[in-house]
Amino acid sequence: MKVVVIGGTGLIGSKVVARLGEHGHEAVAAAPNTGVNTLTGEGLAEVLKGASVVIDVSNSPSFEDEAVMDFFRTSTTNLLKAETEAGVRHHVALSVVGTERLQDSGYFRAKQTQEELIKASGIPYSIVHATQFFEFMKAIAAAATEGDTVRLAPVKIQPVSSDDVAATVGRTAVGKPINGVVEVAGPDEFRLDQLIGKELAAENDRRTVVTDVHAPYFGAELKETTLVPAPGAHIGEARLSDWLAQQQ
Repeated sequence: MKVVVIGGTGLIGSKVVARLGEHGHEAVAAAPNTGVNTLTGEGLAEVLKGASVVIDVSNSPSFEDEAVMDFFRTSTTNLLKAETEAGVRHHVALSVVGTERLQDSGYFRAKQTQEELIKASGIPYSIVHATQFFEFMKAIAAAATEGDTVRLAPVKIQPVSSDDVAATVGRTAVGKPINGVVEVAGPDEFRLDQLIGKELAAENDRRTVVTDVHAPYFGAELKETTLVPAPGAHIGEARLSDWLAQQQ
């Protein structure tokens, strides 16, 4: 089948395109650098011709509240309209475990808006909620840094390999639409403050992690289980320890 991957040249998208291609599907990477722009609508009609499935793994270039809301609202609206016109039969989107619990954050409000647009579109859909990628730990640390201090809450987190996320997204895309959410997480559970401490230590980063139960996570205060999936989530294979060793 023809599968169009919006954001198909990025971290997750490129892995999804490769996996689908290995399984005999026509996987098309769609992104501004391939002539497809969901914000303006440029190239959408052309790339969606003959597509059975659209996978959206794109992300906003800015995490600023207004910009990120505009990105997800505009791009999702344009994409869903083009899919309806092209007769696409399955829309798959990548989102984040805990999105509905993180609504004090502008980024997660925008992701929630994206999900609501998908659910209201009338197009059969599947939404994949992933926990934080191993590769995202640097961004978490940066967002929590003040001077030489990284202030983080001691809450549970279950980070996942981007390879395992891509596998789940690809598997979901070639299956029947679930008109709901599937979750994917890594096999090991950590405390957020300890996890980022491991990452910093592995990179000989001299910043100090300070535990603070009220420390915000991209603008939202966390509860003990905000960032972990519900029972029944798909559990990836890759372990953080192995991934960190490979980064050396």
